[in-house]
Amino acid sequence: MKADITNFEDIVWFVDSFYQKVQSDELIGPVFDSVIVDWEPHLEKMYKFWNAALFGIQGFRGNPFARHAPLSLKKGHFERWLLLFNKTIDEQYEGTMANETKRRANMMAEMFLNRIQNMNGGHNRVIV
Repeated sequence: MKADITNFEDIVWFVDSFYQKVQSDELIGPVFDSVIVDWEPHLEKMYKFWNAALFGIQGFRGNPFARHAPLSLKKGHFERWLLLFNKTIDEQYEGTMANETKRRANMMAEMFLNRIQNMNGGHNRVIV
């Protein structure tokens, strides 16, 4: 039986493991590589983000959507992001917090995609 996500060390493991997958992915890797020159500050920010999201620990500052909005992201990018994220969590963890982590990632991906589509006139409209 796998353990559940219970502490900051678990967050560091899943963030590091997830972004290793992202960097080598042929679809979303280039998107991240086009905007991230030094991965260490990004990873540090993600540790703080997930620590705040999952355990309510203060320390994260930022606007994640604002960083993603200018990118040319489509539905397939978010689907791949979720596939890799869920795979990473499932490799190491199971339980209430693991499920909650995947649920929150899904909600974020869905919200980001909807907001990006709305910025561009909706998913089936093009603004010229």
